[in-house]
Amino acid sequence: MRESIVHTSLGALEGTHEHGAFVWKGIPYAEPPTENLRFKSPVPVKAWEGVRKEQSFGPVCPQYVNDSMVAQDPKVLDQSEDCLYLTIWTPEAPSEKPLPVVVWIHGGAFVGGHSSNPLYHGNALAKRGNVIVVSFNYRLGALGFLNLSHLDAAYTPNAGLLDQVEALNWVQSHIASFGGDPANVTIMGESAGSMSVAALLAMPAAKGLFSKAIMQSGASQAMPLQLSKQVTSYFLTQIGADTPDSLANVSVSDLVAAQGKVADITGPLLTFQPVIDGNVLPLEPQQAIADGAAKDIPLLLGTNQDEGAFFIREDNLLEEQEIVRILATEMPEPQAEVVAKKYSSSHASQAQFITDLYFWRTSLQFIEAQSHFAPVWMYRFDGYIQGHPLFGEPVHAAEIPFVFGQLGVFQQLGFPITEEAMALSSRMQDAWLAFIQQGSPSTAALNWGGYTTETRATMVFAEPTTHHVFDPDAEKRAALMRGWV
Repeated sequence: MRESIVHTSLGALEGTHEHGAFVWKGIPYAEPPTENLRFKSPVPVKAWEGVRKEQSFGPVCPQYVNDSMVAQDPKVLDQSEDCLYLTIWTPEAPSEKPLPVVVWIHGGAFVGGHSSNPLYHGNALAKRGNVIVVSFNYRLGALGFLNLSHLDAAYTPNAGLLDQVEALNWVQSHIASFGGDPANVTIMGESAGSMSVAALLAMPAAKGLFSKAIMQSGASQAMPLQLSKQVTSYFLTQIGADTPDSLANVSVSDLVAAQGKVADITGPLLTFQPVIDGNVLPLEPQQAIADGAAKDIPLLLGTNQDEGAFFIREDNLLEEQEIVRILATEMPEPQAEVVAKKYSSSHASQAQFITDLYFWRTSLQFIEAQSHFAPVWMYRFDGYIQGHPLFGEPVHAAEIPFVFGQLGVFQQLGFPITEEAMALSSRMQDAWLAFIQQGSPSTAALNWGGYTTETRATMVFAEPTTHHVFDPDAEKRAALMRGWV
């Protein structure tokens, strides 16, 4: 069994043994982004004396919470602007050879979430695949994605993305001390985390920090520069600030409270997100990928069958004009009006609207662009957790516990986990681990052919069987790709 104390060039770290793996929690990867570092690029963490006991997760980055969120996840109350910490899981036994590394980027619409969520714990993957799993927090909302750079060059656009780059730099510099191979790093994310992966694939600053990418339920998503300036102006007005410098004295709670009002400018979806600033993120990620920015980086990408049912409820159905408004951020308004009429006012239809337009369409565009430059594989997740009020169907995020091997979280909550669900989780873990290890998701039990524009091979992960489908829902796919025109 390996030692729980690891020596890095920054100092010594003491972890703990949990659930069949070693884990080091709450490792700082950057200096606290507070005071004069608020809204600015992350600064690499300084070395320390002695041994840091890394046995508790770091604080959650500031975000809005309500009673329902706290009831489901009390950790969200442990918030601090000093939140740039990462966690590392390793197998129990040391390895003679450096191990593959996977770095997880959590979702949450760029305004919420945290890496210590039990569904993201990396112990099962580390143990099953003999890999090293890393997860981290990054700045969210205004603190991570408010663009102040056009008002004062001292401020950094896309600070949240630069946090992610800094975490990857930390991995490159120090993961070998944990037995990891810095030359074999896969980045993996879901939802906003997957959109972050898309951005990292397009960012010059991230080049060379990873060799493979996994994108779950999210593709290219970025805010045009002009809209980001409108958001900034509106945000400053709402907060009562005249200049970027005056934000230094605004409380974190007031900053978070003002974030919700930005929907007046952006609409209800992704009020804060990466900004195409021309420097940190030079191009819209989809365009950068089409230009070959991620040449030779294998990609595993997919969506869930009913993504949209996660977001649409019977009591929050969208009016047609609201659908048009949302679509008009992606296409000309006359075209948006045509597309909106393809979906009725029913719950099922509006959920399908979200699935089609915001997940499947963008994922198809992204994988087809990358297919010209590297091997790519596509999946669709059709699994579910029997009896669960949300994950009882394949909605957004439902694949996460299957991929991480964390179905036991739901067993502890009283939901029965069927043998079929456990088998599905095993198939998904093995495919993801094969990709992390060798750059292809094919296993002895699952022959997974790559995606091309000729075959559009899609692996459907379902219960009780997993199987290839070639060009699923071809007629709708063709219509979506041409914008329903």
